Amino acid sequence: RAAVSRGGSEGPFPSAATPGGSRVLGGGGGRTAAFPAPSPLCHRLIPGGTPEPGRVGPPAGSASSTAPPKAAQTGLWSISSLTMFPPSPPSPHRSKAEMRHTCRGTINLATANITVEDSCNFIISNGGAQTYHLKASSEVERQRWVTALELAKAKAVKMLEESDDSGDESVSQTDKTELQNTLRTLSSKVEDLSTCNDLIAKHGTALQRSLSELETLRLPAESTEKIKQVNERATLFRITSNAMINACRDFLMLAQTHSKKWQKSLQHERDQRIRLEETLEQLAKQHNHLERAFRGATVLPASAPGTGGSAKDPCCPAKGDLSDEDDDNEFFDAPEIITMPESMGHKRTGSNISGTSSDISLDEQYKHQVEDTKKEKRTRIPYKPNYSLNLWSIMKNCIGKELSKIPMPVNFNEPLSMLQRLTEDLEYHELLDRAAKCESSLEQLCYVAAFTVSSYSTTVFRTSKPFNPLLGETFELDRLEENGYRSLCEQVSHHPPAAAHHADSKHGWTLRQEIKITSKFRGKYLSIMPLGTIHCVFHSSGNHYTWKKVTTTVHNIIVGKLWIDQSGEIEIVNHKTGDKCNLKFVPYSYFSRDVARKVTGEVTDPTGKVHFVLLGTWDEKMDCYKVTLGSGDNGAEGRQRAHEAEDSRVLLWKRNPLPKYAENMYYFSELALTLNAPESGTAPTDSRRRPDQRLMENGRWDEANAEKQRLEEKQRLSRKRREAEAARATEDGTPYDPYKPLWFERKKDPVTQELAHVYKGGYWESKEKQDWTLCPDIF
Repeated sequence: RAAVSRGGSEGPFPSAATPGGSRVLGGGGGRTAAFPAPSPLCHRLIPGGTPEPGRVGPPAGSASSTAPPKAAQTGLWSISSLTMFPPSPPSPHRSKAEMRHTCRGTINLATANITVEDSCNFIISNGGAQTYHLKASSEVERQRWVTALELAKAKAVKMLEESDDSGDESVSQTDKTELQNTLRTLSSKVEDLSTCNDLIAKHGTALQRSLSELETLRLPAESTEKIKQVNERATLFRITSNAMINACRDFLMLAQTHSKKWQKSLQHERDQRIRLEETLEQLAKQHNHLERAFRGATVLPASAPGTGGSAKDPCCPAKGDLSDEDDDNEFFDAPEIITMPESMGHKRTGSNISGTSSDISLDEQYKHQVEDTKKEKRTRIPYKPNYSLNLWSIMKNCIGKELSKIPMPVNFNEPLSMLQRLTEDLEYHELLDRAAKCESSLEQLCYVAAFTVSSYSTTVFRTSKPFNPLLGETFELDRLEENGYRSLCEQVSHHPPAAAHHADSKHGWTLRQEIKITSKFRGKYLSIMPLGTIHCVFHSSGNHYTWKKVTTTVHNIIVGKLWIDQSGEIEIVNHKTGDKCNLKFVPYSYFSRDVARKVTGEVTDPTGKVHFVLLGTWDEKMDCYKVTLGSGDNGAEGRQRAHEAEDSRVLLWKRNPLPKYAENMYYFSELALTLNAPESGTAPTDSRRRPDQRLMENGRWDEANAEKQRLEEKQRLSRKRREAEAARATEDGTPYDPYKPLWFERKKDPVTQELAHVYKGGYWESKEKQDWTLCPDIF
């Protein structure tokens, strides 16, 4: 039961929260309240409203609030509940002034005055504007209240005094030891300064005494004047040294006073970071559960249970099954090894999966494998070891950072370099061969668009990261006899990483590109943004097409099964005719019933008129519909009828099925399986000769990690040597040639006006002569 009056008014105060009926107690100039006694174990008084550490005050909505209730307009207010809570330690980020003025109408118990008026009444005041006149039901009850408030006040005062020293309790033992050692060192240095000061004072006094004795001697006037000047300077020197010692002593005192606060703030930030990491991981798990629950409730299965997707491709799951998992704590676990018949070959034996003895050197292995691959292209590689990997343990420190500058173990890689991944764009080169035969530039543009989409089909299950190429690393793919084209890639820059690619075909087309890969970790997903323009030129017609790549996103970095999505728009432009094709890669959404990985597009002439509509998915196929507009038809209706007309539908491209047991071989396609196969006659800088990549492919991951560190350190030393040579050349004023790629040169493109690395020739001639004297030693 509680009631309060202000200004001496009396009368009943109705309150639904006040059981048993309340009565108003008269009082003189302050506020008066009657309430039950508190528990003696409580430490601070909170009259209703929101509890505040170490304070007493009116409840929310009382007469002291900004918008008082109707009863307060008559000078009355009610305390529905008057409770005391144990005090909590003050926040390290709140000042004492903020603690005093957190809530209007409160009284800080640490500075409160508690006085007894009579047998039942007592007063709590802060010595200023806030005063509470309180009345208990009996003298015993009043005494219990006063005792509890005095105990709470004593505790609040103690907390206030110890707040600056409380940081030591949350500081680790290592930090405290380091802090004590630092303070001990500072103290010893100040003691040394004090000793020096004493010696200076002693010798200074002796010097002044000697000078005074000289003054008493009978010397010429000039000598006396000089002695006085020396005496004054000695006095100034002693005063200055004393001031220096005092300043050092003050610095030590300040260091001792504030170091605990700094250490406390630092520890608080560390705790906050740990809590944020735990919260982020928990949110990711909850998000994953919600996604799975939503799919289970709304998405119908795309195939019968147990089929796992398309009957033609056992490695391709159903469209809606993008991030299912059996274990909530699964972190990028490699798929289990599927036992193959012995006749299939490549059976694992211990830690060596390559089928050759571990005593044989890499060079000897390379020679043996070259002899095998001369006969036929390989169709399988050693299976990926079944290691359980915690990707989050590494990635949690990379949020918002550029991942190309962060060294990663080979455990998260696939045994291909980024140069080889670029070469995989040519897997469906026959699309460009067919485009070269087209007489219509609009039809040709349809095949170029299909080729653009097909380059992403190899990424659908490829969640592993390719090796970052070393500066000067190259990769060639000579398929001139089999497929009519040959390709060359070179790493032309290391920071930022950039690779130049050039491919020629005897079927009448040239493809070139320079791609800079930038990637950012956003917490739950990883964004990979390729920067650069791709050029495709057809020799007979002179049509010159350009386009850029879309953003690749790797989802479920923290928890769940990794899956990849492509999103964004691509504009393919024919710079000769002005024709354009706009492709839209629709990002996957759990809340959309549309087909996953959808791609749509339109082929338009220079006037903007639509001639073809493209529809499909970037992981499966692309279709083309010819738009025929009748009289009075607008573009939307015409396109709709084109979709309905099956006879106008043309299949531009369809993905090749993955090889058997591809899930155990990094989901490599048939082309990808052959890219790292050793070949004779390649340059010494070719990616096939990279030792850490070869060791990783053979399953020797520990050795691969050690070799990767050696190569990165070698590259780091080469960069430092080039920087030192450039610095010396700048100091001497001599000319210095910066690093230049061996097979590419930087030029301004006449079409896009961009600076890009273009193939300057010479590689295939050097290969024919087997003259690699210009190649650097990077491995």
